[in-house]
Amino acid sequence: MPKDVPPRWDRRMQQRLARGEAAALGELYDRFASLVHSLAHRVLGDEKAADRITREVFGYIWENPDAYDPKQGSMRSWVARITQGQAVARLRQAELGRGSREELEQKVRSANAAARADYIVTSMPAPLRAALELAYFKRRDYRQAAADLQISEDEARRRLRLGLQLLSTANALPQQDAAQSGYGPREYGTPR
Repeated sequence: MPKDVPPRWDRRMQQRLARGEAAALGELYDRFASLVHSLAHRVLGDEKAADRITREVFGYIWENPDAYDPKQGSMRSWVARITQGQAVARLRQAELGRGSREELEQKVRSANAAARADYIVTSMPAPLRAALELAYFKRRDYRQAAADLQISEDEARRRLRLGLQLLSTANALPQQDAAQSGYGPREYGTPR
């Protein structure tokens, strides 16, 4: 299935979930389960905890389909936000009392940034992702990436620059006002 989910699909999916169509939940799961699991695993570093978060996220979506507001962004982003919030809450709970508050917050910030970076890379268009993967994993410069991708050097530079600009936002602190109505209870994806 394509990574880019059209807004119309998002609205239709929400309507199907609101009607209680189990097939809709299955389709949503097929499309986003790997995203949910990988984000949860990135934050928690634990396979069983990531499995638990995955079940909880899809359970929340099944029980609260009207919490999604297409005006606030794509369903993919909403699902990722719920996952990240739940995983961070679980991380905070697991780490409570294991060190200073500053150490805990640093660990949470690092896990958040890593999860956001993963989400950004998996969400970016394939041409940008391909250029970044060549540069990062295969240590190609823009000239070598251009040759490998059979594009101009200017286009390779543009793709790398844009991909890196997108990735640089992973370390940005989340907006404090992101707790908008329709995006679940505090423990499901909204900042503390």
